[in-house]
Amino acid sequence: MFTGAMVALVTPFQEGEIDFQTLDELIDFQLAGGIDAIVPVGTTGECPTLSPEEHKQVIERVVQAVGGQVPVIAGAGSNSTAEAIDFTEFSKKVGADATLQVGPYYNKPTQEGFYQHFKAIAEEVDLPIVLYNIPGRCGAGMTAETVARLAEIENIVAIKEATGSLDQASEIAARCDITIISGDDSLTLPLASVGGKGVISVVANIVPADVKAMTDLILEGDLVSARQWHKKLFTLCKNMLTLATNPIPIKAAMAMLNMASEELRLPMTPLEEDKKAILEQTLKDYGLLN
Repeated sequence: MFTGAMVALVTPFQEGEIDFQTLDELIDFQLAGGIDAIVPVGTTGECPTLSPEEHKQVIERVVQAVGGQVPVIAGAGSNSTAEAIDFTEFSKKVGADATLQVGPYYNKPTQEGFYQHFKAIAEEVDLPIVLYNIPGRCGAGMTAETVARLAEIENIVAIKEATGSLDQASEIAARCDITIISGDDSLTLPLASVGGKGVISVVANIVPADVKAMTDLILEGDLVSARQWHKKLFTLCKNMLTLATNPIPIKAAMAMLNMASEELRLPMTPLEEDKKAILEQTLKDYGLLN
């Protein structure tokens, strides 16, 4: 359930509201592309600007639309432990297969705080947990020692590593056998060299079959062949994370490809015109636009 190509799904908007029809279409596109799992309402799904009610509506709609064809790993994290438990309980109730739990943002907890936060969620709700370590968004991150402590808890099964550090991933792998998943598209293959088993991917929103082709080779142990996909995907992946803050570029790309509106919620703003030109050329170079 926690290996391969997993998409960090965008939340499409239309005139300020969630566009559920387009959400269904995006899910169909992912399933047709052979994606291994769908991860709604994470960073890419703009969870910080969804109301708690909207957050739950998206989780439920995705579970219904997927219909058990692939696992749904619902973004259920919060900087409030009580709210994270509430989202996790709801995710289990509506049939999600697991939850993604981001480190508490803004609070800047100590390592013991991280441990107690995730431990409380795991003990309260019997559902597999994928930890999400992204200090660049949270102001603090977990050490490998803390991850290893958490890995001893039965239903904490994987970690989405978005620290950008291969040393961090290597230290986690040396300390415990938790499944390591890349949180950065451009590092999926490098992370595999130290034990990574796949990616929760932004770029899979537009090229799910290509990301899966690479992760299938990784899981087969054929890193030489996977390198060809890495080279093809690299510029596309980097631009999704460097032209502007995620999910600004991926939503701009999806609008160019007539997949979804580029609409975001403040404080996220549309991609600037000069950067749109770079993105458009990147999509053309990849072969997605004429």
